[in-house]
Amino acid sequence: MTDNSIPFNPLDRGNLQASVAEALLSQSVYPLGELPVFQGAGIYVIYYSGGFSAYAALANLNRNNQFMAPIYIGKAVHAGARRGSNTEGDTTRKPLYNRLSEHAESIRSVENLDLREFDCRFLVVDDIWIPLGESLLIGRFSPVWNAIIDGFGNHDPGSGRYKGMRPRWDVLHPGRTWAARCGERPESPDDIARDVATYLRNAHYPAPKRFIGIDQT
Repeated sequence: MTDNSIPFNPLDRGNLQASVAEALLSQSVYPLGELPVFQGAGIYVIYYSGGFSAYAALANLNRNNQFMAPIYIGKAVHAGARRGSNTEGDTTRKPLYNRLSEHAESIRSVENLDLREFDCRFLVVDDIWIPLGESLLIGRFSPVWNAIIDGFGNHDPGSGRYKGMRPRWDVLHPGRTWAARCGERPESPDDIARDVATYLRNAHYPAPKRFIGIDQT
């Protein structure tokens, strides 16, 4: 329960985080492969509702337009934001749209996933609030592609950097050309799929109406 004797501070870090997260989760859902072109940076959640067996527990929570369990959460900032450059008011760039399009291309390139079974929500946000919203959402949902299956958001490391091990995501979902050049992992796809299925069987997701705020217990 919340303590009503504590004055509400709208500028408290936790309340700011919750405000951004709530705004994102109230946005419309779009098929990941059919996004309208839009400008701006921000945060996003991706949902899966397909038939890949290891994701069955998660997919069941997203079917019939429920969209309760993200498979991945991420952000996209303006390039200058990482260097402290002033990007305020720049409406010509599309970092969030471009990032989601990159994810769509990654899924499109693999052998055992269907892009038509992925949907997303996104929210254009001022750069300063983006890390706050992303960190709260990841902490609350612990999406499997953030938590235990690394590599979905990776880019081609480039020539001369392929000696590192192939990401777990690409072992489970082969097809990206650059990932095939990376070193072999000691795990098989079946090993990783078992880890995923176990993780998702034990996962807990906040009900939408109970998500808002930092302590709803």
